Amino acid sequence: MGLGASRVPPPAYRPFRASRLRDNPRARPTVFRNPRRKPAGCSDEFQGDYRWWNNTDHLRLIEWMRAYNVRHPHDPVRFMGDDIGWTGPEVYDAVTGYVARTHPELSARFDELYRGLRPTVATGTYMKRYLDTPYAARKERADRTGRALRLLMRRSPGADRVAFDRAVQNARAIDRTARQYAFAFDDPAQLAASMRYRDRAMAANVVWWQQHTGTKMLLSAHNGHVAYQTPQPAQYPRTQGAFLRDSLGPAYVNVGLTFDQGSFNDTGSDGVIRPRTFGPAGPGSNERTLDRVRYRNYAVDLRTVGSPARAWLAAARPTRSIGTAYPAGPYDIALGRSYDILIHLHHIAAARLRDHT
Repeated sequence: MGLGASRVPPPAYRPFRASRLRDNPRARPTVFRNPRRKPAGCSDEFQGDYRWWNNTDHLRLIEWMRAYNVRHPHDPVRFMGDDIGWTGPEVYDAVTGYVARTHPELSARFDELYRGLRPTVATGTYMKRYLDTPYAARKERADRTGRALRLLMRRSPGADRVAFDRAVQNARAIDRTARQYAFAFDDPAQLAASMRYRDRAMAANVVWWQQHTGTKMLLSAHNGHVAYQTPQPAQYPRTQGAFLRDSLGPAYVNVGLTFDQGSFNDTGSDGVIRPRTFGPAGPGSNERTLDRVRYRNYAVDLRTVGSPARAWLAAARPTRSIGTAYPAGPYDIALGRSYDILIHLHHIAAARLRDHT
């Protein structure tokens, strides 16, 4: 897990007003915009590849945000997703509803362009069916969503520019989901292109929200997403963190996480999520040296580290990079070139997942 934050000065201190998770886009324009509005729980949102987020830690976060928003209804904290693997039915309804109100003559056209795309099944089921759809059909769907987006963008915003911008962003979310699936995943070059497209789109979603609200945001995602450098340039050409730095400059600050030992959840070859336990990090790894520091758990601002540690941080060494499936890696990572801040923990424990099989 890594963290990324965007900040907007002045003033020097501003509280975070949005938590953005590397989750599906349904969370962006709907109930999770203001957790005060929904009963406690995250099972509906976190399915399929997003089951990882359906854990007690995120449940407590949502409950805390809901309690805060009840006490501060005019200054809410938002919770949303930035990933593009699934766009919920509410997003389609938001676009078609806007079109019906402002350009009713285009309603039939949008219904045709979105034909068969609005989800009517659970997240995981929808994503699996999409992946099982023939490549030509997936490309045709992306062509239709692109035409819908361009058609809406050519309209006049009218008197309500905010509503127009949100409708366009919702149409863009639908299009990005369709385009994410419009790659030939059995072609290594196309697969790499899809990974680049995904991270660029996730970064663009974060930047759009920040630019339209002007508030500080906390982005929660895998180390490999928030980092500046990719450990696998051939398979994973560019990271979300690199795209965010391009857009936000030094206003984007990322935080990497390393650990020496402990447990985490992973998906086995049978698709079942199980805890996995690691012993101490191996010789020659970044984690082995980091765990020799006199502090058991600590954070360090890598931007201000002096010699000789700066030279050590600039060199790539074997480092764990654990995603949803394991085993993978370790990868040669230069911590000082990948992160602004590093948190190292001596021991970690697997999150307690909810409602998974």
